Amino acid sequence: MTQSCTARVTAAYRRIAETDRPEVWITLRPEEEVLAEAAALDARLAAGEPLPLAGVLVAVKDNIDVVDMPTTAGCPGFGYVPDASAPAVRRLVDAGALVLGKTNLDQFATGLVGTRSPYGPVRNALRPGKISGGSSSGSAVAVALGIADIGLGTDTAGSGRVPAALNGIVGIKPTLGLVPTTGVVPAARSYDAVTVFARTLTEAQTAMGFMTGPDRGDPRGRAWPDDVRLAAPSRPRIAVPRDEDLAPLSPGGRAAFAAAVKQLEAAGAETEVVDVSPLLLAARLLYDGALVAERYAAVGEFIAEQPSAADPTVARIILDAAALPAHALASDQERLDRYRVHAYTLLSGYDALLLPTTTEHPDIAEVLAEPVVINSRMGTYTNFVNLLDMAAVAVPAGEADGSPFGVSVVTRAFEDQPAIDIAALLTGEQAADPLPGTGIDLAVFGAHLTGQPLNHQLTDSGARYAGEVTTAASYRLTALGTTPPKPGLVRVVPGGGGAVPGERWTLSPAALGRFLAALPAPLSLGRVELAGGSWVLGFQCDPDSAARGTDITEYGGWRAYLEAAGEATPG
Repeated sequence: MTQSCTARVTAAYRRIAETDRPEVWITLRPEEEVLAEAAALDARLAAGEPLPLAGVLVAVKDNIDVVDMPTTAGCPGFGYVPDASAPAVRRLVDAGALVLGKTNLDQFATGLVGTRSPYGPVRNALRPGKISGGSSSGSAVAVALGIADIGLGTDTAGSGRVPAALNGIVGIKPTLGLVPTTGVVPAARSYDAVTVFARTLTEAQTAMGFMTGPDRGDPRGRAWPDDVRLAAPSRPRIAVPRDEDLAPLSPGGRAAFAAAVKQLEAAGAETEVVDVSPLLLAARLLYDGALVAERYAAVGEFIAEQPSAADPTVARIILDAAALPAHALASDQERLDRYRVHAYTLLSGYDALLLPTTTEHPDIAEVLAEPVVINSRMGTYTNFVNLLDMAAVAVPAGEADGSPFGVSVVTRAFEDQPAIDIAALLTGEQAADPLPGTGIDLAVFGAHLTGQPLNHQLTDSGARYAGEVTTAASYRLTALGTTPPKPGLVRVVPGGGGAVPGERWTLSPAALGRFLAALPAPLSLGRVELAGGSWVLGFQCDPDSAARGTDITEYGGWRAYLEAAGEATPG
């Protein structure tokens, strides 16, 4: 970070004054208060303390607790002052981030438009006459205006993705339960997720890396599985919707979506058209079925006691749910289970599904005149994602009809990192450290190298390429008599060997276990010393088998040996 923390805060408050968007904030902290925290961070950095997010400025949706700051959920009469921050906030602050304030939202996180708030509609960052999208409206606009680096939102029906699309920024909606919802006012507890907005995919992914992880206070929290995929393949297979599934889009929207598909294909992806209509039908269950009863369970009693405190549209949606019978909820939950099986079957054989993020970009006046119908349309491509336990990354994809256009990369639960990797093909960014950061590094020196016959065993398991490596000059490489041809790496006395080039890959614990279980003799896994003195797990060979092979150390690596022997290296 080139600027000091205090300089970044000063610039942010200058930007707040320049943009003059008071509706973005419900509670904006005094500048001098944030400057004092920034000065303390600068002192800690000067003392050598590691603070990886030092000076990163955060805007927090006002249904997420920040210690000693009011939480209103967009309803002043509901407000309270928490004595602790939500884990998602605390983890960012512990890493050096600074909270600027609490942001406006569709009241009780009920809406995708950003207009259902007593604090006023949040205007779009780029086209002020149009909606910002919601419900995480203020956080998205604070990021899009260049005030905050990171915006925290929540997402039940698309609230962490629709505002990203309409304001030309990135939104990451993680797998349910990975980011604790402790300290978050629920909208529909079973389907709520804490999300991140940023201007770049890298910034969003970095923040998400700090936020994920179980919290004992979250009964719906989940840990990453041991077999989590850490990367998308170099040529991902991506499902895309049929033309009829894109009917809600304008001609300009369909053209922008087609351009995004072509961009992915140009980056090496393979695309195939699938029928996504069952997913779009599942999306309707969130509001048109009995699942909306969860919203009444969250805040219905408060609204029933103080109906005048609530936005009329929000109050009607939530109070109407009070009359829903329990058997209707049970029936819709069963239907949802069937849709979930169908969705995972649909995506079998694909790494992701690409969809438009939303359908249109209406004027604020249009939404105020027709608050329900337009809002419902805008969730066409987002409502089903949490219902079906999926992850999604929303990224900009050009323009349509004069407004930003966005697409979402949707994946199965826990395939958050493959979604980010595929989204990076659209943003042109290099992905940050993978999610989760619990992978195990493995060094390979022969048939598992990129382009070699067994490399697919790594990529099929979701392993992530982590760069080239070279051993210390204490190893010899031997060509073994195997099919397919493989070398053996063996450690020798210092000075008796050479430096052998290879590659580092990062695997999940389960993937590494499968490798070890299937490893044929005479190969084994053990610690390999790298140039510079560090050690990594890698393929090795027992000395007796190596002695029976052909020493090829002098060639300078397996690929060089194959080329010298006249065997073309595939790929």
